[in-house]
Amino acid sequence: MNAMRGHLTNLVRAGIIGTAIVTMVSLSGCAPGRARQCDIMVYGASAGGTIAAIAAANEGASVILVEPGRYVGGMVSGGLGATDFGNKSVIGGMSREFFVRVGRHYGEPPAWYFEPHVADRVFHDWLKEARVPVVFGQQVEQVEKKGPRIREIRMADGAVYRARVFLDCTYEGDLMARAGVSYTVGREGMDQYGESLAGRREKCEYHQFNTPVSPYDENGKLLPCVYGGDPGEIGQADHKVQAYNFRICLSNKRENQVPFPKPANYDPYRYELLKRYLQAAPDLTLDKLIHIKMMPNGKTDVNNNGAFSTDHIGGSWDYPDADYKRRQEIWDDHVSYVQGFFYFLANDPSVPKHIQDELNKWGLAKDEFLDTGHWPRQLYIREARRMVGEYVMKQADLQTDRTKPDSIGMGSYNSDSHHVQRIPTPDGAVINEGDMQVPVQPYEISYRALLPKQGECDN
Repeated sequence: MNAMRGHLTNLVRAGIIGTAIVTMVSLSGCAPGRARQCDIMVYGASAGGTIAAIAAANEGASVILVEPGRYVGGMVSGGLGATDFGNKSVIGGMSREFFVRVGRHYGEPPAWYFEPHVADRVFHDWLKEARVPVVFGQQVEQVEKKGPRIREIRMADGAVYRARVFLDCTYEGDLMARAGVSYTVGREGMDQYGESLAGRREKCEYHQFNTPVSPYDENGKLLPCVYGGDPGEIGQADHKVQAYNFRICLSNKRENQVPFPKPANYDPYRYELLKRYLQAAPDLTLDKLIHIKMMPNGKTDVNNNGAFSTDHIGGSWDYPDADYKRRQEIWDDHVSYVQGFFYFLANDPSVPKHIQDELNKWGLAKDEFLDTGHWPRQLYIREARRMVGEYVMKQADLQTDRTKPDSIGMGSYNSDSHHVQRIPTPDGAVINEGDMQVPVQPYEISYRALLPKQGECDN
């Protein structure tokens, strides 16, 4: 982040970026056909996009932050309050300032665990301080380039934006893709970059079925949530993407609870494999089905845990390159899957009583996500399109080649992928495949990893 700030300062000094500071805080939209102009246009109000816009404004650039949805902060304000911090000492710059601001809310030092609405408030207050205008509900439709430079981008509603520099800070990479920047989706093979951890995994230790469960019905047909296609060879590349889910904010206070909702298209048969697993392993407890991490004020950040949980394994594969309509269908299917998972556990008579009793001590937090039925606003898009830029971060960059001459920041959390597919085995059981958890030492991230290849897109 310090390197980014220095880079912006150099642009100002060179006259590439102006010094005007935008004063409006929120804009409802832009008149179709009339171009809005600025020094830096940030597309995507994820946590990274929000902070990038603030950083640029603090350097004196004119900035517009455009978000295709309705909220700022992405997953950080969307339910992921249990920070994957790794080594806290390497978290610095504006990233650390976010946690300092959260801690200030709670009257603490930097706070790494927080409620969604607190993160939301921190981001909104920070944007207001920096006087960054935010435009919601605009999806990029077309990118017009002159040579290797973006001239303008046009949104689905006809709004047009022109800038000297464009940043794609979405999870999906839609601006990047439309600008002709190289990217990939799915897993590279072991041979592409010489990575022993790449491609399809031979064996995954964690989040597995601990007892054999048949994935077939009485007619020999595979149950829902099991993939019957080609699982690929060990180490082979594919276009399959690790599982998405929602990070759920529950409350253990009765006065602040909403019952688990029943999806409109709820079908308990969707969870037949889970039902069989519970019958085959009666000693399973709730903490083996979901990971509950406590946040302040009796709330949680609930994540996937175990063989069959909140991860919608296989449901994410089409999302990265899908059009907006198909993406919404996939998003809605994830809502239905995760809501149905909780509703099944809380209500289905086949679920062991000790699990049901424990889960029903909880409910959705009534004071969170007020305008989305107390359901998280952001789908956990763990990965989608990945730019193939000037520099590609590889396994070696996390393990053996950990320093960079142009470091833009640092990482220290495990090399971590969730499962990619759930597949039948030759002996009539079922396994999950793709989970990878490899400890790392702190490593530096090259600035070149943020840039397209030279000549593809210069701004």
